[in-house]
Amino acid sequence: MFVKRFPEFRLGKVLATSFTATLTERCGEPVERVPVPERLVDWLAVKGLKVDSCSDSQLEHARQLREAIHEAATAVATQVRPPAAAVQVINDCSTGGQASAVLSPRGEQEWYLGSASVEDALSVIAADAVDIVSGAREGRMALCASPTCRAAFFDTSRGATRRWCEMNTCGNREKKARFLANKCQDPSRAD
Repeated sequence: MFVKRFPEFRLGKVLATSFTATLTERCGEPVERVPVPERLVDWLAVKGLKVDSCSDSQLEHARQLREAIHEAATAVATQVRPPAAAVQVINDCSTGGQASAVLSPRGEQEWYLGSASVEDALSVIAADAVDIVSGAREGRMALCASPTCRAAFFDTSRGATRRWCEMNTCGNREKKARFLANKCQDPSRAD
């Protein structure tokens, strides 16, 4: 039996920028992590936004939101005004669902999706994007220092000095490349 394998998800702590990470290596060889509707359902479930199903058109709508968030976050990170078209997509998605914040028995915020639809889940993601892009949440938008990635991420580190979208991927890859470049320049270095 043939089992289709998909790239693993990159799961950060910030919902909106984690969503933009469903497409990685934007400046290199792009990696689509939600190539089919079922993978979007899986990603949403991992993020606590369980939906019943996803159609091809809903996946396309989700990708439009993903790109709008990426454009707006990149604009803010580079200190320019977010494109009006991206803002419109985010706003339309934010107001287009029936989701509500609820308090869990553990005292944490969770989301209740009124119809368990992709549109409800996208409204939660868009609302999170509004929060981080507008500056309503403490932190700053930044771009990954990896020349092949350049993902927008929300930096909440002490002193806001984070350089990589994920240390385990981009950060390690860049540090390894730097180490190998230094090793090639100085062949006398021991392994």
